[in-house]
Formats: sequence, C-alpha cells, structure tokens
Amino acid sequence: MVDWTELRKSLIGEPEKSAIPTRVKVPILPLAVMKFNRRAEDPQVTAVELGKIIETDSGLTAALLRHINSAAVGLSQKATSAQQAVGLLGFRETSLYLVAKAMERSMQGRESKLINLRNFWAGNLERAIFAREVARLLGADQDLAFSAGMLQDFLLPALTNDMFTSYYGFTETQRERPRELVAFEEKSFGWNHALAAGQIMYGWEFPDDLICCVVLHHRGLKLFNDPQLRTTAAAAVAASSLMPDPLKQIPSGLDQLVKLGKKWKAFDLVKIADLVDREFAELSPVDNSQFSFRRYCQKALAV
Repeated sequence: MVDWTELRKSLIGEPEKSAIPTRVKVPILPLAVMKFNRRAEDPQVTAVELGKIIETDSGLTAALLRHINSAAVGLSQKATSAQQAVGLLGFRETSLYLVAKAMERSMQGRESKLINLRNFWAGNLERAIFAREVARLLGADQDLAFSAGMLQDFLLPALTNDMFTSYYGFTETQRERPRELVAFEEKSFGWNHALAAGQIMYGWEFPDDLICCVVLHHRGLKLFNDPQLRTTAAAAVAASSLMPDPLKQIPSGLDQLVKLGKKWKAFDLVKIADLVDREFAELSPVDNSQFSFRRYCQKALAV
C-alpha cells in the first residue's frame, strides 16, 4: 500500500509557491472545482450538497453528465443531474474527472506560440485513455490513471508560450541532438514541468496520489522496476508519457513501449492502440486520425 502523502512530501515537500517564473500565466482552476474538492474531504458531506456545488458551473455540469452517460463509463442507470452523477460515480471519481475537465477547459482559451492546442488536447485524451487501460492491466486505480494522464502536461502550453525562446531552442535541436524534455528543463532552469505542475497542484489542494502521478510521469518504465509503484496508477501514467507527442518529449518513447510489449505478454500495444482509437472517437469531436497513436503504432510495428 503506497503512502501517497509521504511520497508527495519526498517529491515536492510542502511548497508555498511554484518554481516557475512569475511571468508565466498559470491556468486558473474554476471555483466550483476547488469548493468541491474541499467539501468532499468532509465525511459528513452528501452527494446532494456536492452536486449543488457543481451545478453552479453549467459547463462542468454538462461535461459531467456527458461523461457519466457515455458508453465508456458503462453505467446502466442514466443521470439527469449533477447530484445523481455524484451519487453514481462516487465522490472520488467525480473529483478526479472534474479536475481533469476543468484544467482542459481553462487551457482552451489560451494561446501558444509553439503548441497546436487542438492537437495537444487530443494527445492528452489519448494518453489518458492509454493510462487507464494500462492501469486495468496492472490492477491499479483506473480513474486516477485517467485523470493524471490528462493532467501530466497541463503546464506546457503556458510554459512554451511565456518562455517561448527557451522551448523553441529545445525543439530546434531535437533533430540533430535528441534529448528528453525534462533533462533540458532541469539543465536550463533547475526544474521541470512535472515538478512545477505538482507544486501548483499542491497549492490547489489536489489529492496527493494525483500529484504524485503527475510529478512522476516522466520516469517512464523506471517505475515498472520500482517495488512500491510498479503496480500503481503512477506506473500506468509513466507508460503513457512514452507516447509520441508534438514536442518529442521522449524521443525513444515509442521504441520503449514496443520493448515493453515484448517483455509483458498482457501488454499488447496494437490492441491497446485500437482501444485508444475507438474510445477517443467516442469521447472527442476532434478528428485525430492523421496524428493518432494508432497510426504511430502501425508505422512502428509495420502492421
């Protein structure tokens, strides 16, 4: 059993502020989500009360109802209100979903000089679905894996826009001298986007397990050798970080996933890519066929 609070303390401590420069415009978390997370900690709180908090934000209410009534969730009973949705999903699952959705929404209005945000969020959704499937194979928390998969890179649009010169320099040298993004960040700034994200999430009072999964996401397959974390959602999210992305954060990521499939029989990369493709089509209106994870896998495996 992982003590997520102790792990979070060992990773980021209890920071009063993030390491990133003040000129970076950090995403703003909707008030309804912050209130929901705080009230959900009260053992006496009810689904009715939490539902009323969500219903103060019509966008989140609509998103939650679409989510719970989708085939991906697979519930036989349909929800018609946020209160019913909270009761059916449970407090924790609702909180994880709202956090991921709120962060996605808060970034949609932003601009990035370096990242195509439409493709960025499509890729995040693919990673979240992938992380959830790996968590299922590991017997880990699938909801936690999905939410952390969505959130793992939420700071990158802000960082690449407000620190454009530095990140543009990284992309310009990738073809001649491939390197991992976190290594570049740590050498250039003394911190990386995963650590900074964890610090911000701590300030937002996010759950420790969610913070840890985001902070650790760029450890990749190293977590599969960690006796404490190898069968947790953190390992699933770390595996999802190896998927191809526009910034080429981990140049050898797809090769590592192919090798994992050869060592782990249950990890069938082709089947997982097909599942990601199907669920993405159901959950997102964006046509991602040109840059889909399935296409990358087909090319890498020549299938």
